[in-house]
Amino acid sequence: VQLQASGGGLVQAGGSLRLSCAASGRTFSNNGMGWFRQAPGKEREFVAAINRSGGTTSYADSVKGRFTISRDNAGITVYLQMNSLEPEDTAVYYCAARKWGDAGPTTLRGTYAYWGQGTQVTVSS
Repeated sequence: VQLQASGGGLVQAGGSLRLSCAASGRTFSNNGMGWFRQAPGKEREFVAAINRSGGTTSYADSVKGRFTISRDNAGITVYLQMNSLEPEDTAVYYCAARKWGDAGPTTLRGTYAYWGQGTQVTVSS
């Protein structure tokens, strides 16, 4: 079971990026999914989460109104659309999945069982 994050890169402040997280080995159609990020010297922090159906989402205050999490119906890919990017958004972004059957969009790192390898997002001022 693997999660593969992609879509990171270098962008100017005010720009946009779309991150993708693809599952292999199985689907995550019955799992809540989330995105976290970790800046140099800082703890990994919650960014956004989505429940199994896609009908309920949760966001960190710092990204509300700028980022949107979504997922496809097949339960294979989760997306993070990031608009109005700021230098403070610079970090490695990780996607994560909860255990099968844990469907809610939680904010706690410890409630996620599977993690991708991360993709670097750098926002220049």
